[in-house]
Amino acid sequence: MLLFLDSTDSAEIATLAETGLVDGVTTNPSLIAKSKRPMRDVLKEICAAVSGPISAEAVASDSPTLIAEGRVLREIAPNIVVKLPLTMEGLKACRALTADGVQTNVTLCFSAVQALMAAKAGATFISPFIGRLDDAGQDGMALIREIRAVYDNYGFTTKILAASIRHVGHVKDSALAGADCATTPPAIFRALYQNALTDAGLAAFNKDWASTGQSIL
Repeated sequence: MLLFLDSTDSAEIATLAETGLVDGVTTNPSLIAKSKRPMRDVLKEICAAVSGPISAEAVASDSPTLIAEGRVLREIAPNIVVKLPLTMEGLKACRALTADGVQTNVTLCFSAVQALMAAKAGATFISPFIGRLDDAGQDGMALIREIRAVYDNYGFTTKILAASIRHVGHVKDSALAGADCATTPPAIFRALYQNALTDAGLAAFNKDWASTGQSIL
């Protein structure tokens, strides 16, 4: 499973990228607004820190402008993926940009039939928002399983990018359900390798090792 960071904090992204475990980054207009910085500057820094796919969102409501915005975003760096809304205009733009060789991420997916339409439009990634479904009293993880079944039925190559992740359990369940990728806030990414039993076991090992008075180096 590919692990992406959902963030525009370029400094934190660069730090976490040093682990070698960050496969890409996703951004959105809300995160750009939170950064209080020019979008182009933020994206350039992120693309310099992470060589994998970096999703940057087009914001227009009509397909011609979405396509134009997508082409401008794509010029920032070769690893930019153009993020598009799951609307008719967004799907039209997805099809056109895909035909031009631009990678796309169709976002705000809340149903398997929406995901089917995105795959037919040639989307590189589909972003089902599992946390928002859970917030609305629905089963976000069921959507991942449904999309996986649909894509496998017809051989679609669109990658399932689990988004709107609220906790570590969402990452585990997405992996079990067959998602290709998951995008998480940095805090959740850091929590993926943490466990109280690991900490306790390591403390015990270190105490016993210290008692031997030995050194490996």
